[in-house]
Amino acid sequence: MSHDAQNAMSLQTARSRRTQAAAKLVRAFVTSPAAVFGGVLLLGFLVLAALAPQLSPQNPYDLEALDLMDNMLPPGSELGTGVTALLGTDDQGRDLLSAILHGLRISIVVGVISVLISCIIGATVGIGCAYLGGWADTIAMRIVDLQLAFPTILIALMLLSVFGRGVDNVIIALVTVQWAYYARMMRGVALVELQKEYVDAAIAFGASRKRIVFRHLLPNCLPSLIVIATIHIANAISLEATMSFLGVGVPITEPSLGLLISNGFGYLLSGKYWIAMFPGIALLLLVFSINLVGDRLRDITDPHSGFEGQ
Repeated sequence: MSHDAQNAMSLQTARSRRTQAAAKLVRAFVTSPAAVFGGVLLLGFLVLAALAPQLSPQNPYDLEALDLMDNMLPPGSELGTGVTALLGTDDQGRDLLSAILHGLRISIVVGVISVLISCIIGATVGIGCAYLGGWADTIAMRIVDLQLAFPTILIALMLLSVFGRGVDNVIIALVTVQWAYYARMMRGVALVELQKEYVDAAIAFGASRKRIVFRHLLPNCLPSLIVIATIHIANAISLEATMSFLGVGVPITEPSLGLLISNGFGYLLSGKYWIAMFPGIALLLLVFSINLVGDRLRDITDPHSGFEGQ
């Protein structure tokens, strides 16, 4: 067999292994009842968030439609508009069910977009450092080390104190504090992949740097990136909720789950438990479902877990 034929066979084998790995991952995922439960629960939250305007009995962002006479009504009360507030109302007279559905949308959008942008930046920096090496790798990794040395919440609070409140500013703050994790992780994964035979085959086959990185190296690094990103979506949502709870996140006119909890926190000891409790339960279940899915993905992609032989 010629050298070119051997190289072509090595590349074809790499593609076949990726396909088999994806099928094996799906089979391993559905064997866990907890992971399936988390996936169904997460899918339900995504549907509720996507259909929030259609499912909500009230638009919590329309300040003119809110009536302060309806504030802090207990669950099951009827509003002045004739709508039944199944989960009660908050101190602004917002129907909590409507506010939670819209809050889910904001929390999920902020978490997903911030993680997606962080992944793109981090993957670019990490793979670039691994492939190029030299002084570029050294300088970039020292910047990553410097950022990772500071507490995440501290950097986010400092940025928002400068930029001000707003969904866009929250996303910018989350991207700033998250990209370094992906850069460090992707560099490590890429260094391992660069030692494998399919990369040597691509180089021997005369593939360009661009083709090697985007056609061969990146696809084999993506599984690890997807697993880490899934887990970090829950972290991003929790961090956004923390910043909103502290009053530096999203504006009060666009309440996320964290801001809804903050609004009701002061009324916990006065018997108005529902204002903070129901948004808190929604946030807890959302983060819980994402963590169930992320933990299962991490387990079945861990080479030491034993799933690779199933």
